[in-house]
Amino acid sequence: MAFTPEIALDYLRGAQERDRLAHAYLIAGAAGSGKRALAAEVAQLVNGAAPEAVFAGSAADVYLAAPESKSRRIVIEQIRQLEHALQMRAGTGGRKVAIISEADRMVPQAANAFLKTLEEPPNNSLLLLLSSIPEVLPDTILSRCLSLPLAAPRDVAMSAEERELVDLLSGVATKQSNGSVQEAYRLAQEFQRLLGKIRATIQEENAEALKGEEARYKKTTDGAWLENREDHYKALTESRYLQERARLLETLFLWWSDVLRASTGTEGRELPAAAAATSALAVRLTTNDILQRIRELEKLRDHFGRNIQEALALEVAFLNVFRF
Repeated sequence: MAFTPEIALDYLRGAQERDRLAHAYLIAGAAGSGKRALAAEVAQLVNGAAPEAVFAGSAADVYLAAPESKSRRIVIEQIRQLEHALQMRAGTGGRKVAIISEADRMVPQAANAFLKTLEEPPNNSLLLLLSSIPEVLPDTILSRCLSLPLAAPRDVAMSAEERELVDLLSGVATKQSNGSVQEAYRLAQEFQRLLGKIRATIQEENAEALKGEEARYKKTTDGAWLENREDHYKALTESRYLQERARLLETLFLWWSDVLRASTGTEGRELPAAAAATSALAVRLTTNDILQRIRELEKLRDHFGRNIQEALALEVAFLNVFRF
């Protein structure tokens, strides 16, 4: 059963009042489900930290770990620093809180080190793991955390491109798709086509906005001001494009997360309309095969973050993800 952040917080508040709060919770949910906001409110609940200070890194006795290295992974040095901080006495008199964002991105050595902390938690500490893909975490970590799955946000509708991508992905589970190099390459081209549509739409919207400003202000401002506005809209176009590209990539993660859930017999789907297709694909692949494909998507996200040539990164990733 998935909770809203409000219900999850009420549950934790009740556990706190009964002195039954566990030492570790796994807060899981898709992007936009409220994982970070809930973690910040839990930190306030147990030690009075201001929610806005938690992820700013300025809340007393709250310690953070998140992907920071060039590979966008959580490395063992970060976990060791976290463990050292948790051994210190709390200065506020409340609990010490450790929050690991994107916990599924811990490298194996970091996960093994953190397992020791879960097995022997420091006194007066609370461990919060946040993850969009909890199934990727080792079973040894999952079994030592109480799970708080958050419901997918209801107010964020899928874009037309996201819906089209889900339809395309559903084709990989049909008899017509043989998982060949040609099929993988075709999907990469379709993904690039969707990105092209997104960029064109953003450019058109911003061009219309700039045209309106030119008509309104051309008689009252100098040319330099309008030049600055052109630069503003160019930057805005690129920023919005990167955001929408990230959303489309997240749809790929949701798809393969559902395939993994089907493979392991886990209830709940991020894309319930595609449940039949993801279940059909799960039959064709082993759990290790699916995990490997999720890791390839993580590499693609890393490449996007380092501005590696987009088309090339997509083709390489799709060849590794969609060849069966």
